[in-house]
Amino acid sequence: MTKLKLGMIGGGPGAFIGPVHLMAARLDDRLALTAGAFSRDAGKNRQAGEGYGLAPDRVYPSWQALLSEEARRPDRIDVLSIVTPNDTHFPVAKAALEAGFHVLCDKPATLNLEEALRLRDVVRATGKHYALTYTYSGYPLVREARKLIAEGKLGQIRKIVVEYSQGWLSQDVHSKQADWRADPRQSGLGGCIADIGVHAFHLSEFVSGAHVESLSADLSIVVPGRTLDDDCNVLLRYNKGTRGVLVASQIAAGDRNGLRLRVYGEKGGLDWSQETPNTLTLNWHDAPTQILHAGTPYVSYGARVPAGHPEGYLEAFATLYSDFAHQVTTGEASIVPGIEDGVRGMAFIETAITSSRNKSWETLL
Repeated sequence: MTKLKLGMIGGGPGAFIGPVHLMAARLDDRLALTAGAFSRDAGKNRQAGEGYGLAPDRVYPSWQALLSEEARRPDRIDVLSIVTPNDTHFPVAKAALEAGFHVLCDKPATLNLEEALRLRDVVRATGKHYALTYTYSGYPLVREARKLIAEGKLGQIRKIVVEYSQGWLSQDVHSKQADWRADPRQSGLGGCIADIGVHAFHLSEFVSGAHVESLSADLSIVVPGRTLDDDCNVLLRYNKGTRGVLVASQIAAGDRNGLRLRVYGEKGGLDWSQETPNTLTLNWHDAPTQILHAGTPYVSYGARVPAGHPEGYLEAFATLYSDFAHQVTTGEASIVPGIEDGVRGMAFIETAITSSRNKSWETLL
């Protein structure tokens, strides 16, 4: 297998998602971190480069310098990973694609829908590969659920219930991670809806194969002093008559990372939870309940370890990196989320905000 050379923007000391991306990239040994611009702070940037074992001349003071210098090198990077706050996703991705690099970006795609549409034009014009880390699409049993529905095992899909509940912002918290998410200049117009609500939205469409056509949202600010939503309740109308409910909250005190998806068809329903990701429950209308286990021969999407040895968040992330590396290397299509998912995600965020403000049903792009 060809090992691709990876560059990273962001992910310096104190970051959460940067090290997660790096562990994921390294797990299947398909990519090697080769260059980076990890922090605007020179000391932290140097510290990160040293910690990641990079040569000093491959640690750059800015993302602009990285793209400029790497483009000139005969041993230039192949893929750029963007792990910065939302406001820099578009300019970095656009410049990287136009410089000839493939891009893998943390979600959401951009700061707003207008940027997402412009970025889609850039992806199409450059012909470079672009992917988004909607992490939960990398779990084996999420992919198995998608396959079962596509095969018609549940029959016509009637109802989708997806919830994502966290409690870490149930108080007036201030930290590097909390502060940028509460700042519209860095996060965009959405708070909870953009941070985790869009994950729930993507998961519902990815698994069910249905597409949201319209929605009615009620977004709230529960903790005093915030400027962006921290609690979200959304009614969804999908194509083919499917109805749905999406709940996303970061003020659900005591909850950790409660992402759960239930999909109901004519013949039965399925139930998957991120906190118990190695089982998928199938509840049949006229047959006993089935529980599928990751890593077993009857599951189409393989795990890295035998059944009973749990895989989780990092492995799902690694699956996206490995699949994207295969896509870049071979040119073959994959189910890794791409720019179209990015556009739909941004459309969902902005449509939900408009709906909540106007107290109305709104059509999704």
